[in-house]
Parts: sequence; C-alpha cells; structure tokens
Amino acid sequence: MSYEIAITWDDDAGVWCAVCDEIPLALESNSFDALIGKVKIVAYEILELNGRLAENVKLCFRTAHWENIA
Repeated sequence: MSYEIAITWDDDAGVWCAVCDEIPLALESNSFDALIGKVKIVAYEILELNGRLAENVKLCFRTAHWENIA
C-alpha cells in the first residue's frame, strides 16, 4: 500500500505543510527534514490505530515550493 503526501511551503506562516487525506494527516514544521520525520512517525501511528497498517507501506512525498521573483 502506498500513500502520497503533499508537501508545500506556506510563505505566510513560514512553515512546510504535509497533507494526506487518505491517512488522514496534516502536519507542519519550519524544517523540511523535521517534517519528513514527523510524517513517518505520525502516519505509522494513525494507520496502526485505524487497523490499516499493512506490510510494505510506502510514503511518496510530493513537494512544491513556489517563489515570487518579480
């Protein structure tokens, strides 16, 4: 089973945001690496609590970072 995690930068809040409706999961952190670590821990816990943790669960991280240059 695989889950796609959408990661975006919230310029107004100054944090990285991770969202996955399938798990469900919504997290934020000011560090990209810290966010990835949080997602792995929290996704595991949520899936386990909901009885949906199977072998070979994969997380696919999709990242977008938009910047104004003009």
